[in-house]
Amino acid sequence: MFEKLLKRKESSADTDRLTAALEEKVPAHIAIIMDGNGRWAKMRGLPRIAGHHEGMKTVRRITKLASRMGVEVLTLYAFSTENWKRPKTEVDFLMRLPEEFLSSYLPELVEENVRVVMMGEQDKLPPHTKKAVHRAIHDTQHNTGLVLNFALNYGSRSEIADAVRELAAEAAAGLLNPEDVTEQHITDRLMTGALPEPDLLIRTSGEVRLSNFMLWQLAYTEFWFTETLWPDFDSDSMLDAIENYQRRNRRYGGLKGDEAT
Repeated sequence: MFEKLLKRKESSADTDRLTAALEEKVPAHIAIIMDGNGRWAKMRGLPRIAGHHEGMKTVRRITKLASRMGVEVLTLYAFSTENWKRPKTEVDFLMRLPEEFLSSYLPELVEENVRVVMMGEQDKLPPHTKKAVHRAIHDTQHNTGLVLNFALNYGSRSEIADAVRELAAEAAAGLLNPEDVTEQHITDRLMTGALPEPDLLIRTSGEVRLSNFMLWQLAYTEFWFTETLWPDFDSDSMLDAIENYQRRNRRYGGLKGDEAT
């Protein structure tokens, strides 16, 4: 299996390091804020869209690596509800990327047993974007491997507000007693209700903020920030993040072992 892992010219995860990482607990759900495409392009004197196109190749590499490492869910922050504020030419290009990515790599995703899902406000997406996403969801719906969850036109505050409105409507209809509302009621009504909460959040490019991404779901997630720009994020970078995660002591607000004495 290890010999099949994709390798970049810059660096590759050698078999020994990968084997060691797999001997420890691999995060079941990894969420990534893919940042730095524009800066990557600017550093090379290229238009921003060139960085987005290169970033698409990174999505392919990291998806295959995560799948082969046994990660159960990979959530990628592809386009936020705030990204509509960018120049129209850039937004139009970003809305074409899912179509290009999925049309090019869908056979590979099927071969890898990857199941594609999406969270976000689909109604505002262009028809060609929705068509590409729906096709990928349909063609991979019976796959049983890695769940590749694209956060597309997604905003966490809006997601939480929608969940609260749904609960309020149920309460108004007499279907739910407001005093009985629990955290689980909100969790179940989020777009990720059917998915486990992320174990590890990765953000590239050196920015240290969440940018309205999965604010509810990340309550006990381990964060890992890197200066690496998303187009340069490779197998070594992914293993850096996973190895750092494996060294952490996740207590979920409690104590473990000798800490309790």
